[in-house]
Amino acid sequence: MKKETFTYGKYSYEYYLIKQDRKTVSLIVQPNLTIILKCPMDYKMDKIERFLKKKWSWLEKQLNYFKKYKKSLQEKDYVSGESFLYLGRQYKIIIKKTEKNSVTLAKNQIHIFTTKAVNNSQKNKRLLEKWYEERTSLIFKKQLKETIKKFNYDFLPKLIIRKMNKRWGSYLQNKKIILNPELIKASKDCIDYVITHELCHISHKKHDQNFFKMMDSKIPNWERVKEKLELRFI
Repeated sequence: MKKETFTYGKYSYEYYLIKQDRKTVSLIVQPNLTIILKCPMDYKMDKIERFLKKKWSWLEKQLNYFKKYKKSLQEKDYVSGESFLYLGRQYKIIIKKTEKNSVTLAKNQIHIFTTKAVNNSQKNKRLLEKWYEERTSLIFKKQLKETIKKFNYDFLPKLIIRKMNKRWGSYLQNKKIILNPELIKASKDCIDYVITHELCHISHKKHDQNFFKMMDSKIPNWERVKEKLELRFI
C-alpha cells in the first residue's frame, strides 16, 4: 500500500494505491473518508490518473455522502426511531417495555421488547446484538448450504463467524470458512458473493486467471456485486 496524491483543478486528495494480482480497478471511499484504489500490478500512473479523472464526479458524490451522514456513523443511542442495517435495508427500531425480553422483525421495523426501562441503552444494545448474532448464524449457515450447490465439492466447509477489520471472509486450508458478522448488514447477493469467493479458493488459492474464471462462471456480475458491497459497507 502506497500513499499518493490526486489533483484535479483546485482540488487535491490523498489516496492509498494498492497494486495486486487482479484484472479490475476498484475505487473505494470508506466512511472515514479514506480513499483506496486497487488496480492490476502492471497499471502505470498515467493510466491511474485518467481513471481517477473519469471517476471524479462519482468520487465527489461519495465523499459528500459520507460527510453528510457522518453523524449517523457515530455511536448509536439505541432509542426508538434510530435506524439499523439488516440484509441491505435500513430498519427503524421500536422499543417497548414488556414482561419478557425479545426482538422481532416486522415490515420495516425491528421491535425490541424489554423488561427494563425503554431508555436503557445498554440493555437495548445487548438485546439487539443478541438478535443480530442469532440471525447471522442462521442466515450464514443457510446461505453457505445454498451457495455450495454451485460447486462440485463433496464436503461442506465448517463455518466460523468472527469479526475482521479489513476482510469480509477467509478460507482456511482445513476446510473452514470465516465470515465477518458485519456482513449481515449487506444484502443477500453480497453474502452469496463473499461465500462464493471463499469457496473458489478451495480450487484456486491465488487470485489468478483461473480464480477469476471460476468466479465469472458462478456469478457473472460478481464485480458489480463486489463494488456495491465495498461502496456501501466498507
